Amino acid sequence: MPEHSLLLQLKRWNTPTIYNGWEQITSRDRTRDGINLEETRDFMPQMGPMVGYAVTLLIEPSNPRHKQRPAAAEEYLQYVAEAPGPKIVVVQDLDKPRVVGSIWGEVNANTHRALGCVGTITDGAIRDVDEMTNAGFKALARRLCVGHAYAMPVAWGTEVEVFGQRIRPGQLIHADQHGFLAIEAEESEKLLEAATFMDRLECETVIAAARTTESLDLAARLRRLGEARRAFGEAVRKQFGRKGEW
Repeated sequence: MPEHSLLLQLKRWNTPTIYNGWEQITSRDRTRDGINLEETRDFMPQMGPMVGYAVTLLIEPSNPRHKQRPAAAEEYLQYVAEAPGPKIVVVQDLDKPRVVGSIWGEVNANTHRALGCVGTITDGAIRDVDEMTNAGFKALARRLCVGHAYAMPVAWGTEVEVFGQRIRPGQLIHADQHGFLAIEAEESEKLLEAATFMDRLECETVIAAARTTESLDLAARLRRLGEARRAFGEAVRKQFGRKGEW
């Protein structure tokens, strides 16, 4: 498991930047693995990215039968408390797409923050968005809602599916207003190095070229941009043995 200092450094970058490094070191399919395949909404973009390990939960707020398990909430919170942190609660709403209630609000945000959770990704809804923000608990969700209905824990600590992506407990997640990336254990060691390399390379080649061609005529400008793209690709191949974005 990565040192907490590494997680803090990963948090300094947005999720697309982390993705740019991830795609150079992963053996997975970058078009469908790890990333959300459906649109997410970040209701606290001002909080920046969140990084943490997945703890998972299934809910079904439309079903009143779940109220018949009074010990479920305590058992679920025990599971959350025992998991290593920082933690991101990944919630699959079985009512999707007809979302009728939320397990999230001021009380649960503060409760989970006390147990080492930094936020949630839920394909259902949240409410009390200002109060959740005040608690320092970030949320990516499908939408807002008014009530909680019968939002009780149904199952936890199992694989879940949110926004078209399967997430396992313990996976490292990086998320912000763009969406999320679920990282495998073997990918985390070289992830920061790869992401920072790709960001620095962009600044030194393609972005620098784009920002310094104002005085050139069109032909020279296009030539300069093409040279920068080739330099970018050559550096990526040298570093990772792979072609870059282009």
